[in-house]
Amino acid sequence: MTHLSSDFIEKYTKLLAAEAPAFFETFNEEAVSAFRVNPLKESQQIFPDKIPNMDWSYYGKVSGKSPEHVTGLVYSQEPAAQLVGQVAKPQKGMKVLDLAAAPGGKSTHLLSYLENTGILVSNEISSKRSKILVENIERFGARNVLVTNETANRLAQVFPAYFDMIVLDAPCSGEGMFRKDPSAMDYWDSDYPTKCATLQREILESAMHMLAAGGYLVYSTCTWSPEENEEIVSWLLENYDVELVSIEKINGMVEGLTYPQTARMYPHRFKGEGQFVAKFRFNGDPISKRVKSGRSNLTKEQSQLWQAFAKENLKVNFTGLLQVFGDQLYLLSDGLPDLSKVRIARNGLHLGVFKKKRFEPSYALGLTLTSKEVLRRIDISEKDFVDYATGNTLSVSKELPKGWYQVAIKGNGLGFAKVVSGTLKNNFPKGLRFH
Repeated sequence: MTHLSSDFIEKYTKLLAAEAPAFFETFNEEAVSAFRVNPLKESQQIFPDKIPNMDWSYYGKVSGKSPEHVTGLVYSQEPAAQLVGQVAKPQKGMKVLDLAAAPGGKSTHLLSYLENTGILVSNEISSKRSKILVENIERFGARNVLVTNETANRLAQVFPAYFDMIVLDAPCSGEGMFRKDPSAMDYWDSDYPTKCATLQREILESAMHMLAAGGYLVYSTCTWSPEENEEIVSWLLENYDVELVSIEKINGMVEGLTYPQTARMYPHRFKGEGQFVAKFRFNGDPISKRVKSGRSNLTKEQSQLWQAFAKENLKVNFTGLLQVFGDQLYLLSDGLPDLSKVRIARNGLHLGVFKKKRFEPSYALGLTLTSKEVLRRIDISEKDFVDYATGNTLSVSKELPKGWYQVAIKGNGLGFAKVVSGTLKNNFPKGLRFH
């Protein structure tokens, strides 16, 4: 335990009293690995080692090169972090904001509950991390997501009193991640939690401006520090018309230090890393607002090209707004405000690209569609999957008509590819190919 600072040991010896030795002993153990299964995917699998009382959750590791990962059927996320999405549990049709979303664990979990209804705005202030977030959202195959790359303050100017639920897994001192990411210990000192709490209050001020009356705020951190947890809860209760919603304590979760409605996860009690979660209901007055809906900006030729592709290849009629950005076609959720002043990392579901006299479907479209929504599909074997993900073409029946087909592995989409004279051309994104 020499890697823990003396200030940290002193702090949690006082806080945990008789439980402190068991708590400190967990830092000599390995971090717990787990994953969630994506209920939006058409073809499901049975996995061993289900986590009790948790939706879609299993202990274990997932290979980044497995068909299950590449098609978005599974998402790696440790158990304590999974509890944030489960506590949030948005209802279908809600407008939801994930305010500090990268790499995408909370967002994909929220999308599992929304089931392609409502809207999720998934925000990440770091442009580098927002690219990873987009990749994970895309793989998950949801259709109702806008990914923004903004400060909370800028978002608050565009989305006043807009969201039915806001989830903030706040930037924090990261104590709960020490086992999983030992480098997090290097920047911890006794003053660090207080500095983090100042930033958390700033972000929450913007979040409260975006919450609709009757809406929910789920606040979480991956730390045990009271300065960033219970003291933030006290500040919210004192400054805003909010009430705590009691969280069910499962799998070894314990009550917060001063608020029994909140939940803490310690690794000596809960099989996972460290987390704190609080859920609030906002009872304040709504800010008057008007949301102007956008209009499709496709040219007549672009509209004809998209309709021709859809008629030849799809059985689904998308609801939402078709918008072109450059030569890229996106499907946006209905009911979004004017986004012209927002930095956007992903406008919505990327449908494809307009080229000279033709439309080419995107990888994302092929990931999201089920067999019932496409007219032509080719299921490939696991051996062919490795060849295809490496960038090779595949041989198929010469009797197959020329054109676009959804490629699938184990029943789930893997993008679109073109069949020409018995060859399945490779359309797997170059940046994702196996080496």
